[in-house]
Amino acid sequence: MKVLVIGAGNMGLAYAEAIAKSDMLKDRDLMISDNAPEKTKELRKKSHFDVYDHLRDCVSKADIIFIAVKPYHTEALFDSLQPLVDEGQIVISIMAGVTIEYMQEKLNLRKVVRAMPNLPAQVGKGLTSFTAAEEVSRLELSTVESLLDTTGRSVRLDTENDVDASTGISGSGPAYVFYFMQSMLEAAEKMGFSDHDAKVLVSTTFEGAVELFKKNNLTPAKWMDRVASKGGTTRAALDSMEDNNVKERIKEAAYAAFNRAVELGKESNS
Repeated sequence: MKVLVIGAGNMGLAYAEAIAKSDMLKDRDLMISDNAPEKTKELRKKSHFDVYDHLRDCVSKADIIFIAVKPYHTEALFDSLQPLVDEGQIVISIMAGVTIEYMQEKLNLRKVVRAMPNLPAQVGKGLTSFTAAEEVSRLELSTVESLLDTTGRSVRLDTENDVDASTGISGSGPAYVFYFMQSMLEAAEKMGFSDHDAKVLVSTTFEGAVELFKKNNLTPAKWMDRVASKGGTTRAALDSMEDNNVKERIKEAAYAAFNRAVELGKESNS
């Protein structure tokens, strides 16, 4: 099996690195293509995959093609890609909003998987949600899932609407966490902590809270009840968030990302 990753940005490179380090492929069975000369020059310094400047030199060699470019590059990329692909190949797209039907039509092939990863894929802690066209067989889906799992975990969803929705939760979700962390860092520094101590306080707090949540069956609400005693410091903080309707604002933010994923699909597919 040979795998081609098109696009060596953050996510494309994260998948290429993770797949190359797994035991799924033989040496040199992973290819990566990018049209930026400075990027390919840098990539050629790495020894664990073959680098290509032009799609015509690598597409026909691939069994599975990852498309990891920004959605606004879709039309130009598909115009170049369509004459080069064949119906036996599987395309895995991580472009937000670009639908399976659109890709099938523009590429003139049927085996298409639409996936939505998130940034922690860069450190092997990613979450990728995905769904596939019905032409992708069960065995092929198993292979796809194994490839996606190289960057962390994957979850197969029933519909493309579910993938759009997952964009609002897991796809964009790390940014929400960073937003909260940044706010806590700024509060810590305002209280007089050094940058180093503030980072330790905030990052360790997040790590510990996540581990508690993962290793027990309690809901976040139950954990909050355990931490926040009546009249105490934590209750004062939570009451402030409730008074400022923070929970609803976070929900609205998640839906804003979801709705934008749908809009991107309409823009890309029009």
